[in-house]
Amino acid sequence: MWQKRLLIAGFPKVFEIGRIFRNEGQSREHLQDYTQLESYEAYSDVVEGMKFVQELYRYIAKETYKKYTFEIGDHTVDFAEEWKEIDFSELIKKRFGLDPITETDERTGKKVTLSGLKEMCRKAGIEYEHADRNIHRAVDSLWKVLRKEISGPAFLTGIPVYMEPLAKRAKDGKTVERIQILIAGSEMGKGYSELNDPQDQRARFEEQQKLRDKGDEEAQRLDIDYIRAMEYGMPPAFGFGVSERLFAFLENKPAHEAQLFPLLRPPRRD
Repeated sequence: MWQKRLLIAGFPKVFEIGRIFRNEGQSREHLQDYTQLESYEAYSDVVEGMKFVQELYRYIAKETYKKYTFEIGDHTVDFAEEWKEIDFSELIKKRFGLDPITETDERTGKKVTLSGLKEMCRKAGIEYEHADRNIHRAVDSLWKVLRKEISGPAFLTGIPVYMEPLAKRAKDGKTVERIQILIAGSEMGKGYSELNDPQDQRARFEEQQKLRDKGDEEAQRLDIDYIRAMEYGMPPAFGFGVSERLFAFLENKPAHEAQLFPLLRPPRRD
């Protein structure tokens, strides 16, 4: 959030390329230690951001690989095509009969419980990730299965407010102005209209802190200093981030094969 404080200080555009460490496991798609680009542009929004992202990814494909079409796993991805918009909430409703915004089962009209969502995951054959923490994580587990079916490139929209505490609310008040870039069944970048209302930000941070206090380590901490900075006046802005994983996917290789000196297990000595 330090870059956003620079927007508050008057810088119109800010970007940073740096190393990131995530205290989680490694997989074919994710590393614990990686390089990420993060950028912010004042007086922009998610609509302008979508144009920027399409141009950026097409530029990368053309200038680096001299082509727009890639075979990635079981997916064919053509960056020259017009990118689709996929509504998160509508997709979850259609597949599981769950309204993720109101957290109700459309078949019964009743609020879903955590145990009910875990049962929904089980019936769908989903090995849920951290779904035992809260309903929000269980909904995310459902999404991660659907995501693998989408070749893209596409923008995921219609994200419920509770899933992105730093993004501006959409006009409906129930979702946020956020996009996730979907490529070959994976999330390959994220951007949103930045929330610049300090009162709304405080309320959402407080909700996130409650989840964190109950054991959800991925929930945001209550950042009083950031809220205080916002109170001076933060301009509307679009923020975006993408990591070196993008190149691993375009190369159709595991993440650790696309990074210089990746973290590896030490050799066995027996």
